Amino acid sequence: MPEAPTIDGANTTWLLVSTALVLLMTPGLALFYGGLNRAKGVLNMMMMSFSAIGLISILWWFYGFSVAFGTDVNGFWGDPGAYLGTKTFLAETDLWGATAENPSGIGVPLYVFMAFQMVFAVITVALISGAIADRAKFAGWLLFAFGWATLVYFPVAHWVWGGGIIGADIHALDFAGGTAVHINAGAAALAVALVLGKRLGWPREGMKPHNIPLVALGAGLLWFGWFGFNAGSELTVDSVAGLAFINTQLATAAAVLGWIAVEWVKTRKPTMVGASSGAVAGLVAITPACGFIAPWAAVLLGIVAGAVCALAVSLKYKLGYDDSLDVVGVHFVGGWIGSLWLGLFATNSVNAAISDVVGASDGLFYGGGATQLGRQALAGLIVTVWSFGIAWVLAFVIEKTIGFRVKGEDEVEGIDIAEHAESSYDLSPAGGGTGSAFAMAGIGTPGGGTSGAKPPAEPAETVSEKVAG
Repeated sequence: MPEAPTIDGANTTWLLVSTALVLLMTPGLALFYGGLNRAKGVLNMMMMSFSAIGLISILWWFYGFSVAFGTDVNGFWGDPGAYLGTKTFLAETDLWGATAENPSGIGVPLYVFMAFQMVFAVITVALISGAIADRAKFAGWLLFAFGWATLVYFPVAHWVWGGGIIGADIHALDFAGGTAVHINAGAAALAVALVLGKRLGWPREGMKPHNIPLVALGAGLLWFGWFGFNAGSELTVDSVAGLAFINTQLATAAAVLGWIAVEWVKTRKPTMVGASSGAVAGLVAITPACGFIAPWAAVLLGIVAGAVCALAVSLKYKLGYDDSLDVVGVHFVGGWIGSLWLGLFATNSVNAAISDVVGASDGLFYGGGATQLGRQALAGLIVTVWSFGIAWVLAFVIEKTIGFRVKGEDEVEGIDIAEHAESSYDLSPAGGGTGSAFAMAGIGTPGGGTSGAKPPAEPAETVSEKVAG
């Protein structure tokens, strides 16, 4: 006779910690994207990430979790009423994965699992925003985020993890979101960037990152939070969680080296932006594979992902699409690399769930033939087509109705002022005196002081906007 339902304290604690770590990733993404952006658009960029936390959290609680993880209806979505927000789940039997034979499931309360998956939905939507920096109306972004989450992310999460066509029928592997998160968001980012068109002056004008320390800080927070993203996706405290943890670190470290090696060969100048971007590329690539491959394969994956993504970010100049912050080059390409890597290096020797739970096969180099590689490719293709198509239609409809792109003059003057009536950096005097903050500090004035110094009526030479972001 089955034992009474029991909460597993270790599993529940780990998943709560992992949830907090993944939530931290979205503010980290805001800093990463914000630093890569120009100074006059950094707040709008960060607002798109923070607004995703607000909007998607509510949608997920109300119906998104039901669509993604409710009882499968037809392979494409779960029962929308299964976990509807009007219901509560606080009974001792409301444990995730509970069955009649195993009333405790994994010993984690349903709300804890719901919250963990909620923060995945949040950051997936936020990732898209980097492709449309400097030119998207905030209202248009909110409407797009609502539509894309509802029509794309929630169903795709069901396809991959909720008993839908990709996981249950195709038997493709995705440990923590290479297909559901990164390929998904990357395809949507490309579609929206195409609908909105190029930034004014791109690519003729170089649009450099305005604050590289912010980029590094954001990348560091993403790296830190990603351990919850990947190791937390095991849902339990066991050896596979440890494998996902070490693989995440190894692949990311290797990708940093892979990216800066490409920079070194191309320009002889490895950069901090490159190292930060390489870290993110490694994190993206290891996400689908972290719990299914051996550590040596994770190192190799990181090197390949860092190098290939470093080369892929230049595709936008050759193909003519303006993906502002390289969402396609890093997340779409990196997601594909990690997903296909499973078709080569996945092995039951490190995780028996590959065949026992998912019904998948070993990768090509572990004697499984090309079967799993084909499954991974098919899964990625399905998600790419669906996400790109829906995102393109949504963006096109929004542009033709309420308008998705800001006016040209607002883009030139700065989207932060036009959309939010704020600016990132205020260098005016705090006390209402004359002169700039630099002058008040005695910088750039004769004798190092401000007394008696008068600013010239006109600057001797126009300063390029690009110097200051």
